[in-house]
Amino acid sequence: MPFEPGSLTVSRVDANTWSLVDELVYRGARQRFVVPAGFRTDFATVPRVVTWLIPRFGAYTLAAILHDWLVSEGPSVVSARDADGIFRRVMRESGVPVLRRWLMWAGVRWGALADPRRRAGWEVSAPGVLAISVLAAPLVVPPALVILPALLVYALAEWLASFVAPTGPEELVLPIPSA
Repeated sequence: MPFEPGSLTVSRVDANTWSLVDELVYRGARQRFVVPAGFRTDFATVPRVVTWLIPRFGAYTLAAILHDWLVSEGPSVVSARDADGIFRRVMRESGVPVLRRWLMWAGVRWGALADPRRRAGWEVSAPGVLAISVLAAPLVVPPALVILPALLVYALAEWLASFVAPTGPEELVLPIPSA
């Protein structure tokens, strides 16, 4: 396992964000990264329309947390392109199947293209990202085209229901028990 022993312990911050209770330590053959306690993550940032294929957490969760830290807190450590490559390598070391890890790598590279802070070096990855995207399209696009309208209908239904039974943000987070 590429991460030092110990279980991942997180604390819920809000409906989509978690905070590390303890540091997360990755030790590779030549690199060591320490994601500090208190770092906030959303685990794997996956568009809702494809969570049927790649859920927000799985065998790649620790790699996703490391990647979140590398691209948000660690730009002085590695470039965004290198962070994305480390993400793919750590997923391999964590036993993530080859198709899933390459799809996830292509996803984070597309995300880098959309983020001016992470865009540098994108053109080097572009041929691989485009090839993976074209090969994956027949597997990913048809289900997504069915799921997207259903998600839109559901969002509309939730919006309408919110007028009848509103939910405040404080109801979305579990209270912390008193000591």
